[in-house]
Amino acid sequence: MKNRATVLCIQDGKILLVARERAHWALPGGRIKRTEPPEAAARRELEEETGLSVSQISYYFQFQGFSTLHHVFVASLPANAVPEPLNEIARCRWFAPSKIASLSASVPTRGIVDLFVRRIANASGLVPCAF
Repeated sequence: MKNRATVLCIQDGKILLVARERAHWALPGGRIKRTEPPEAAARRELEEETGLSVSQISYYFQFQGFSTLHHVFVASLPANAVPEPLNEIARCRWFAPSKIASLSASVPTRGIVDLFVRRIANASGLVPCAF
């Protein structure tokens, strides 16, 4: 099983997704190096893919995909943070959580976002699609 650091970036009620050229949308993140703590990998991957540096990042949960264990973090970004596609990333875009299920997005991305939205809704008493 591969270990991956995956980052949920939230801004104005939207979630940041990235995509390589001709690939599905996905949450920012990547493989955790052998001796690297998951949080350090999350910060590194976010910066490498989007140019964003985060001051606050919190471990949220684990999500098991087909062959990958995602260590999911939630990042606090400044209100004026603007991601830019860097390195292998061709596109960065903010999406309303309710739109992600209908996107050409990776299966783990849709699952992680769905779980996140349900947890937020349960904690706040909102209907899941109202996030």
